[in-house]
Amino acid sequence: MKTQKSFDDETKGALYVVPTPIGNLEDITYRALKVLRSADLIAAEDTRNTKKLLNHFDIPTHLISYHEHNKLAREEQLLERIERGELIAVVSDAGMPAISDPGFEIVQAVIERDLKVVVLPGANAALCGLVGSGLPSSEFYFYGFLPRKKKDKMEELERLKRLKASLLFYESPYRIKDTLKAIQEQLGTRRIAIARELTKRFEEFVRGTTEELITWAEENEMRGEFVIIVEGGNESTEDQADPDWWEELSVVDHVDYYIREKSYSSKDAIKQTAVDRKIPKRDVYQAYHIK
Repeated sequence: MKTQKSFDDETKGALYVVPTPIGNLEDITYRALKVLRSADLIAAEDTRNTKKLLNHFDIPTHLISYHEHNKLAREEQLLERIERGELIAVVSDAGMPAISDPGFEIVQAVIERDLKVVVLPGANAALCGLVGSGLPSSEFYFYGFLPRKKKDKMEELERLKRLKASLLFYESPYRIKDTLKAIQEQLGTRRIAIARELTKRFEEFVRGTTEELITWAEENEMRGEFVIIVEGGNESTEDQADPDWWEELSVVDHVDYYIREKSYSSKDAIKQTAVDRKIPKRDVYQAYHIK
């Protein structure tokens, strides 16, 4: 067990996770600006984008790239600087680092070295979209970007369809139509909302049923980044009327059902079986593979 006292000794190095505006520059906090100014180095997903932000607020702090393709190579360099007592800020292009953006790996590595991680609150598109959707927000499941391949996308939606929580997805303008059709095909008719260009001048919410939003997407030009919020499943959702339909099956037969009938990979079938039975995934894995 490790305990972190974030501000007991502020002379020691630390990693600061700093959210940046998702559109409107006025959404940056005073604290975020203070950290970006005082940091010894800013690790940025795209230094060109972050440079524009720093120039706007007249912040001269040095930048280094930290993105999907070089994050592992950068890791040791950043850790060494934190161990020397430096303050490193990590930012993504917009919003909270590590949420569908780089950041998780460096946070994990810092914690493993028993160094400090300080996370600042700030802009996040998913939560803005959820609250503005009008759909239930007491329980929600954030997924991020669904897989690009249709088969993989359908498998993930099949896995999520039984959740009663509101579902949150990110999507690009190039795939939004296909994703809406996949949601309709796999989840059926549900209330749904799309939040587009959040915090920007052309911010837009579109609320309705899945069929209505598919029609809307077909009739309008898709621009900007999207948050999709889908109503959670209810008692009428497939298999929920009989949640223990698998009771007479062995664990092996349960896994085989998903592989055979739902075209799941063995990995996903094991995962879903564990969810159904409310047992650890490793127990299902051992029962299925170690016979």
